[in-house]
Amino acid sequence: MLVYQDLISGDELLSDSYPYKELFNGCLWEVDGKWVVKGGVDVDIGANPSAEGAGEDEGVDDQAVKVVDIVDIFRLQEQPAYDKKQFVAWVKRYIKNLTAKLEPEQADGFKKNVEAATKFLMSKLSDLQFFVGESMHDDGATVFAYYKEGASDPTFLYFAHGLKEIKC
Repeated sequence: MLVYQDLISGDELLSDSYPYKELFNGCLWEVDGKWVVKGGVDVDIGANPSAEGAGEDEGVDDQAVKVVDIVDIFRLQEQPAYDKKQFVAWVKRYIKNLTAKLEPEQADGFKKNVEAATKFLMSKLSDLQFFVGESMHDDGATVFAYYKEGASDPTFLYFAHGLKEIKC
């Protein structure tokens, strides 16, 4: 199994169990998330509750909640929405910090495609949700989520150059 860590913070953000589609010559990865139900497991042990004297509610706190799989598994932390000014400031800082960590060849590929990827994100800014890794590192990657037209599950966007592949 492969896990993808944020190159800056070291937070785990994705794994190879989620297929991705490359956008902007591999600058962005697009990954489909899914709403799933977590908790609230009903276990049937074969007993007859009415014969055991149990009522409808035995005081068990059945807390089934709907979560987005990627957010839950990788413990992503949702952030307040960025306005245009905040987004541009974050992108500039992130590009500078990330480029310093990349090999020269990777940095050139990133710089060549990041402008188009950033324009794409800017065009969706009002529709995006923003997430960071578990450590909430100030300079770390931001993961973007949005709903495609008519979709009930979110789509996530990652800056691919900011991910480091780790074999588990």
